[in-house]
Amino acid sequence: MYTIIDVETTGLRPTDDKITEIAIYKHDGEQVVDSFHSLVNPECYISDRITQITGITNEMVASAPKFYEIAKDILAITEGTVFVAHNAHFDYGFVREEFKALGYKFTRKTLCTVRVSRKVFPGLPSYSLAKLCKHFKIQLTNHHRASADALATVEIFEKLLEKNSSKLTKNVVETEIKAKNLPPKINLDEYQALPEATGVYYFHNEEGDIIYIGKSINIKKRVGSHFTQNLNNRKSIDFKSQVAGISYELTGSELLALLLESDEIKRHHPKFNRAQRRTRYFWGIYTRNHRDGYLGLYAARLETEPNKTPLTMCGSGHTAREILYSKVREYQLCMKLCGLYQTKTSCFDYQIKQCKGACIGEETPEDYNERVEEAIATFNRYSLRTFLVLGKGRNKNEQSIVAIEKGRYLGFGYVDKDLTIASFEEAKQYVKSYKDNLDVQKIIYGYLKQHKWSGVMEESKEEKKN
Repeated sequence: MYTIIDVETTGLRPTDDKITEIAIYKHDGEQVVDSFHSLVNPECYISDRITQITGITNEMVASAPKFYEIAKDILAITEGTVFVAHNAHFDYGFVREEFKALGYKFTRKTLCTVRVSRKVFPGLPSYSLAKLCKHFKIQLTNHHRASADALATVEIFEKLLEKNSSKLTKNVVETEIKAKNLPPKINLDEYQALPEATGVYYFHNEEGDIIYIGKSINIKKRVGSHFTQNLNNRKSIDFKSQVAGISYELTGSELLALLLESDEIKRHHPKFNRAQRRTRYFWGIYTRNHRDGYLGLYAARLETEPNKTPLTMCGSGHTAREILYSKVREYQLCMKLCGLYQTKTSCFDYQIKQCKGACIGEETPEDYNERVEEAIATFNRYSLRTFLVLGKGRNKNEQSIVAIEKGRYLGFGYVDKDLTIASFEEAKQYVKSYKDNLDVQKIIYGYLKQHKWSGVMEESKEEKKN
């Protein structure tokens, strides 16, 4: 037995909004055998926007029964049936939440006619209720009223039964019941085909645009978790309604999954990704060699130094200069050589005896640079290191490589597991280039710290000499 159900509501969030109308048609697989319909007093205000959509006004529901007054009728007619609706997640979510507010756990198997229609009638341009009615020449009057929409869903349901009743009642129904938490535009087969392996996954909308990118050591499990968490908040409902396809790229290595995810998010700017969507750093602190042998520090916008790796990055010039001032004070550096005081003679600190005179040659480059190197070491103790991170590949016959040259991330790639890598330069030919930024720096060194630098292959002494 089935109950085909449609609800009208005051909004989209089951936890915050309420039902204003409900229609239920009980179906035995051949015909409607019982029905229930009622307006519902939501005990809250119906906005003008909702009234424009549904035609239901505050005056219409003022004398209507409250949900608790019809709850027994709903339980009775749906008892032992499969809850059928067009986008069942929405209607079922509201009915379940109304019962939850009464202290009762409403549980029914569900069947979504959107998802089943996609499977039984593939290739249609749209599976919205109105478009399906137009395609099947089903009369739909008073769209967005519960009784009209539920009756239209009954006819679509019967079309599905007519198309292949045996498979629908046995295989499809059971399959779709298992898939009830999936977005209506995703079928269970697509989800079941996902690998239980490490990599990056992509959610696409109906136009094929990427709307979310994630990573996991178990893609299938992680994708499934997106549709079972926070089911009733607005973002989750919006997200599920837009997901129409899933793709993925295996990486083998967890580190590579982290790095690829970060790069892909910055490249595609997916709608539902917040973290790492863009690099929020515009300034950096750099080193330079002055003609007279002194090592200097300076702050500059990242875009003006595209070929240099900063010691650190920050969001504003003010923050960058504040960092430099703190290093000047802590290590007795010269403001002039740090780009903080423009003059052709001595810096201001020299005049008040806080600078040892590097700005006018009184302090030797050797003595001054020793303190500069100490200051540099506080930014990033890995900044001058060149090494590879070797890890798992996408299959048992390969291994992954991440390349870092003098602290700068070059990219990653894959090589045959039996290949002996003789040098850093040799390894670079297998590495695909990716952009370096503070986010990937944090990913790499955070990962290495967590895994105690396992899999790291340092640059050889001979390479350092060359």
